Amino acid sequence: MNTSKLQAFATDARRQLMNAVQARLDAALVPNSDAQVDDPRAFDFLQREIEQAGGSEQGRKHVVERYAYRWFNRIIAFRYMDVHGFTGTPVVSPAVLTSTNGLPEVLAAAKRGEYDSRVFSLRVNDKAKERIEGLLSGSIMADDPQGRAYGLLLQSECRFWNRNLPFVFENVGKEAGRVDELLMPADLLAEGSVLRNAVEVMTPEDCGVDDPSGNVEIIGWLYQYYISERKNEVMDGFKKNHKAGANEIPAATQLFTPDWIVRYLVQNTVGRLWMQSHPDSQLYKNWDYYIQPSEDGSTENEDILNIQTPEELTVCDPACGSGHMLTYAFDLLYEIYEEEGYAPSDIPGLILKHNLYGMEIDERAASLAAFALTMKARSRSRRFFKKQVEPNIQRIAPISFEESDVADLNDLYQVDLDFTVWNTYAKADVYGSLIQPPQELVDLASSAEDTEDEITLADSLLRECADEVFAQTRYLARKYTAVVANPPYMGAKNMSGELKQFVQDHYEDGKADLFAAFILRGFELVPKNGFSGQVVMHSWMFLSSFEDLRARISRETSIIDLMHMDNMVMRIAFGTSAVVWEKKPDRPSRGAYFFVDYEDLDAEGNLLSFPPENNRNGRFGKSRFARIDQSEFAQIPGSPIVYWLSKPMLEAFTKGDKLEKVAKPRQGLATADNNRFIREWWEVSQSKSKLTSDNAKDRKTSVCDKWFPYNKGGEYRKWYGTKIMWSIGRVTVKNFVHLERKMEGV
Repeated sequence: MNTSKLQAFATDARRQLMNAVQARLDAALVPNSDAQVDDPRAFDFLQREIEQAGGSEQGRKHVVERYAYRWFNRIIAFRYMDVHGFTGTPVVSPAVLTSTNGLPEVLAAAKRGEYDSRVFSLRVNDKAKERIEGLLSGSIMADDPQGRAYGLLLQSECRFWNRNLPFVFENVGKEAGRVDELLMPADLLAEGSVLRNAVEVMTPEDCGVDDPSGNVEIIGWLYQYYISERKNEVMDGFKKNHKAGANEIPAATQLFTPDWIVRYLVQNTVGRLWMQSHPDSQLYKNWDYYIQPSEDGSTENEDILNIQTPEELTVCDPACGSGHMLTYAFDLLYEIYEEEGYAPSDIPGLILKHNLYGMEIDERAASLAAFALTMKARSRSRRFFKKQVEPNIQRIAPISFEESDVADLNDLYQVDLDFTVWNTYAKADVYGSLIQPPQELVDLASSAEDTEDEITLADSLLRECADEVFAQTRYLARKYTAVVANPPYMGAKNMSGELKQFVQDHYEDGKADLFAAFILRGFELVPKNGFSGQVVMHSWMFLSSFEDLRARISRETSIIDLMHMDNMVMRIAFGTSAVVWEKKPDRPSRGAYFFVDYEDLDAEGNLLSFPPENNRNGRFGKSRFARIDQSEFAQIPGSPIVYWLSKPMLEAFTKGDKLEKVAKPRQGLATADNNRFIREWWEVSQSKSKLTSDNAKDRKTSVCDKWFPYNKGGEYRKWYGTKIMWSIGRVTVKNFVHLERKMEGV
């Protein structure tokens, strides 16, 4: 894929769509506008949504942002389905799928008098065909009859696809679906429009037409690039001490995971669970990133999580984003079902029904995750849409009740839950899947699943909200055999007050960063001997602020594999680690540890070989792959994960004396103002430097124009040693330092 083109397209699409939706919103808000007269129900909902988002300019901005990305999701979804032939008649693409000048085929067909009978047999589209024909024939006058006709065709297709993809195409029986149509962007047929650009950029090859399972990875990249400008806005706000609230968290924390890292995590969690229980399986030979257990780490005589059938392999991503982890898990699970002899036509439905679960606070990302999984299933089975199986993707959404609602709910379900329990999800858009639902709510959600009480019309809205509470509770309360995730990264200093307090109250050992809290949450979501694989910042491995987290990890889990990645390996400017833990309390095992640096990748960011070869120097020397017993790290104060240390070096911490017994370690010389008192070696005249001074007295009596050597070290140098700098007077320098007379006492 040409990710540069995808990025340019997605960022431009966001600006175009927001401007177009803004124009439609402004027109709708004019007194006595057509929108108010033609669809008062949708207009009332629109006004309420603006008020709930803060009203005035803030509320309108929220609405524009929300409905712009909903239309972006639809356009890229149709383009993906067009090139794979899922739509029958291409909706946003010309008949020649690569043409950027032709009309969308649904419009070209309508001009020929041809209509998809499946689409226009729906009662909800009864009047659309008549209006389309009137616009195209000229019997209905309009400024842009062809554009208006295409708008009606596009709306009709959205209504039709609601049956199979309700998470992308809202039901127009609901107010949000009607507002979608009210705010639909105009000029989609114009040169340079989002629709035409999508046709140019989302090529059939990039969408995976030659791959039996397609290439839904393109959806994830488009989503990350779409929100990139918003992410920059949020990050700039952090520099000004703004904190991340519900509206900032998705943009600040979304990060698309490169495909090879996803494969590594899924193969060594889901794949390893299957291989433990089915050692005769040969599937692992197809897994490029699978690490075979060491012979001395054999599990033959140990407890394992016994998986007898493929349906028992439940996989959860608690921060699923656009679903990249789950879509590859789909491919691996398909291989497992196939090896076990299941009918190919049944496998996609079984995987979506039994195996894959995702949770996400961001509405748009959750929609794309569900879409991506459905495309995976459809690519494997031509008749999949007829099965009406929806992916298990749950948006963790805020739901709150008033005191009077709580009383009514308790009467409705014959329980006595207090106000706090019913409002477990009042801040769900901030806390997300870190929420641990109280047991009484878990019990009620379980019993309510099996009851179908008759309800009155007055109860229906309350019951709908309660059903959503129960659905979220079931996802958050159950156990999964494996967790795979690239959780959000956010330091405590950037958290809002309420999020910071929540993490501190519920994840004390992980309070330093959001990813650390998700590490602990992952352990809660799996049973004993279950696996959790996550991509997290590497700071947890070393920093003192994560010492309690490391101690807890050592007590409750075993590190199975740890892939330590240098800066930029994940296209971000800091180091990360992809770790697989087994929930095995107080039974540490011998895990595989290795380091990947940027030079291990090809031009497209893929790993050249796996695991990296030991015969080339990396940041930690030539020994870049090792198997180490996790308990050995406990020999070092703070238990840092220093897997590259040699055996003698590790033993030195237990056999040798600490340096502090001999002398107190100190920082050494410091100027307090490097820019003022330190110079590079080439900045100082030889006549003003003194290389022969060998005692402090010499420096004290020197005149102020003398510079002295100062062993400062300097930044990382790959091909030559660090430099010596110069300092002046009694402080020695980075290269050269100058001490003025007024520096007495330094």
